[in-house]
Formats: sequence, structure tokens, C-alpha cells
Amino acid sequence: MLITAVWCANGQSGMARTIGMLAASPLIARILVVGGAPPTGAGRKVEEVPGDTPTSGATLKRLLGKVRTGYLLMIAQGKDIELGSRSLERMIETGAATGAGLLYGDYEEPLPTGQFRERPVNDYQLGSIRDDFNFGPLLLFSLPAVRKALAAHGPPPAVHHAALYDLRLKVSLVAPVLRIPETLGRVLPFPEKGEGGEAHFAYVDPRNLAVQREMEQVATAHLRRLGAWLPPSYRKLPPPAGKDGPVTASVVIPVRNREETIGDAVRSALEQETDFDFNVLVVDNHSTDATAAVAAELAGRHPRVRLLVPARRDLGIGGCWNEAVFSPWCGRYAVQLDSDDLYRNPDSLQRLVAALRTDRYAAVIGSYTLVDGYLREIPPGLIDHREWTEDNGRNNALRVNGFGAPRAFRTDILRRGGGFPNVSYGEDYAVCLKISRHYRIGRIYESLYLCRRWADNTDAALSVERGNRNDAYKDWLRTQEILARQRLSRAWRYIPGNDGDLQMR
Repeated sequence: MLITAVWCANGQSGMARTIGMLAASPLIARILVVGGAPPTGAGRKVEEVPGDTPTSGATLKRLLGKVRTGYLLMIAQGKDIELGSRSLERMIETGAATGAGLLYGDYEEPLPTGQFRERPVNDYQLGSIRDDFNFGPLLLFSLPAVRKALAAHGPPPAVHHAALYDLRLKVSLVAPVLRIPETLGRVLPFPEKGEGGEAHFAYVDPRNLAVQREMEQVATAHLRRLGAWLPPSYRKLPPPAGKDGPVTASVVIPVRNREETIGDAVRSALEQETDFDFNVLVVDNHSTDATAAVAAELAGRHPRVRLLVPARRDLGIGGCWNEAVFSPWCGRYAVQLDSDDLYRNPDSLQRLVAALRTDRYAAVIGSYTLVDGYLREIPPGLIDHREWTEDNGRNNALRVNGFGAPRAFRTDILRRGGGFPNVSYGEDYAVCLKISRHYRIGRIYESLYLCRRWADNTDAALSVERGNRNDAYKDWLRTQEILARQRLSRAWRYIPGNDGDLQMR
């Protein structure tokens, strides 16, 4: 079974090397080069295809029209690669044995030292629908699966950035998407773009809004095909359960070993100017530094501050949130403040609670500004999640990696829903997905919060293994949520003219 390879040139210096390696394989019948002319003397296997990127719907259609082989090998855009030993044979063998529609695998990536390290990737699952899922540099599509997917679900859409994303989602509906847990090749060193903090927040960078709109269009169509798309129709908020807490709002600060920043965070909360009573619940997760002492000193001087120390020692951030939310000291609303962050202005808490008091929303999420340890703004600056819309935000939330901050919740709805999962990554995403399944989430697009990026952030300088674990967990949350929304879509119906309310069938 032969392969047609697609490689996007885009001025890469390693073009001749990569194309020469591909052409030398007897399994490669043809090499289609997009985005630049092939190198001189590339050989008869190589053909230039008009277009600038395979992610364009028009270019992808053109490419697919030229494929006469059983497989299509897409080299990840912007990657100069070296194939592993018999990796193509291994991929074809696995495809024939499993009927997979898309195959990918682990790889090696360069280090600054000039050496290489193993780069495992995650297994694909129902919830792996984010557009930045890491497949590694080699994606092998089965052409019969591609033809079947396009026949069933339509041709590539008229988009510039999201056609390849659309293709793999459609293929996933008709055949398995399988990871081969073996090293299939390596990415060769050449200057990368978008590394560091800016890459981490690329999906909310205003400069990428056009890309995000296309990705949302494709993801929404996929959710519709899955039967997991939800209309802009919501349950009515229930009346508050029981009597209100001791205050209107509680600022919740889970913390462990943040002696340098916890005082600033608590003082930021105490400086809030409101027309309601509030308290500050610091949940110290058995810090081994002076964090508890700093919080206790502030609690001794400020009656609004209460230090909670869990009896358990197996809690993550989500478990610490539950200690606050289910305590008798939690107010009607629970509002987030991370232990190394600050409210931007004295009215941040007032604005969040005012939105919740309208009784339209089960949760309200503001916007934040990225700053360094000295509170100097760093790129991309304001993170306002403008990709969120009233009509489709809760569907698009399954594609992106978070909801934003600061987050404010109706405490009784958190309690009804069982609280937060006991993890230290994705706990907020899990709760917001669940809430958005049933209720409206409000947004405030002005900056209310300063998010400090520094070496001790929970998502800073992660190992490959930890990053994979975090990504896999969020994909699992999406899997769970898609299954729940499929059930919900079958159980509920929209009642027109009733303020967008949902009723049971």
C-alpha cells in the first residue's frame, strides 16, 4: 500500500533534506509540496501544488484530488522531520490491522544542547476535540476513511485555517484515531515560532481571533454531528437552597507554600470596596513554609479573614475549594482569587457579585491581565476570552482550554453539583463545563484581575509527562461532558417564546 506525502514548504531551510528522505522511501509514491517551489533536482516524485497551507479548505480539496494512493501522510506544518526506522511500514501495518482512519505516534524533539529527547503524545479519545491536540509530526490518513468521512459529512469547508482540523474530526466519526506508542521519527532543529508564554495563551490572543472563529465553526459542526451541541436555551436558576451564608460573598484563596505572595493576595481582597458584606477564606493546604503564619497574622488583625486548615492531607486545589464552599463560613457567592494573583481594582469583587445578583447567571467570569512578578504587563496582555458568545459559548468551551478568570459562582449551585474534583489542574474547567451545560455563564470583558506568570505557577515549566497528564485530563473532562450533553440533548426540548427555557420531553 503506497503513500502520498504532503509537506508545507513555507521557506523552511530543511526542505531538500526532508523531501530527499521521503523520496528515498519505496512506500512514498508522490510528494505534494504546498507553499513554495520544490528544491532543484527534487525528482519525479515531487510536485508543487498551488496554495499556501494545507489548512485551507480550497488547498486541501486540491490536494485530496491528486491522491491516488491508499494513504495520505501529512507532515505537520512548520516541521522538518526525519523518519524513524521502518516507521512508515509500521504505520501501514497498524492501519491494515485495525482499520484506523488516522494514525500518529510518539517522536523525538531537539533540545538546546543539540541532543534529542523522547516526546510521547496522548491517546485520542472522544473529548480530544481541541484544535491544538498534539499528534506529533506525522499524521497518516487512510484514504478510504477520508472518502467515507467526506461523503457522509461534506467536503472541507471554505476556511483558511481549520480545514485539516475539520478533516480529522470527520474521520474520527467513521474510523478509529489511533496512537502508535512508539517513536516514529524526530523533529529536526530549526527556529520555532510561538514558544513560551505567548504560545500558552495563543487561543485567547486577540491577534488570533479570525483563526479562532474558524476553529469554532468547525468544532460546533462536529458537536452537532455528535448530538452534543446545545442550543442557547437554559434551565431557570433554582431558588437559593436554604438560608444565605453569613455574608453575601466569600473570596476563596486555596494556597500551599506561597509565603511570598499570600499576603498580597489577601490584602488585595481586603481592599475591595463593596455595598455588601464579604469575607476572605484562606484554605492552607498544609504549607511547609511561612504561608500559614502570614495568613494567621492577617486573620488576627482582620475579622473578615478566616484561615481554614483541612483535616485531610490528600487535597488538591479542587479539594481545597470544597473545604471553603461546603464550610458554614461561605457566603451566598464564592469568588476566586489565586494565592499569587491580585484583584486589579477595588471594584472587581463588586462587579462580579453585581452580575450574579441579577439572577441571570449561575457563574460570572471576568477578564485578566498577564503580568510578571513585578506586576509589569507581559504579552499577550489582556485575556478576555472574546471567543465566548452568548449563543455558542458553552459549545465552544469544549474546544478551548479554559474559561478565564476571575470566576464567581453561586455557592448553592456549586454544592448541588457536588463541588470541585479533587485535582490541582482543570478543577475550574470541570466545574464551569458542568455549570454551562445547564445554566448561563455571564462574562465581564474588562480586566478585573492581575495574573502573575512566574516560575512557581502550577502550569509553568512542566515536564513532558506532566503536560501530557494535564492535557489528557482535560480531554477526559471533555469526553465526560460530551457524553452528558448527548444524554441531555435527547432528554430536553426547547420551548420557543419562553425566555429560552428548557423543559423535559
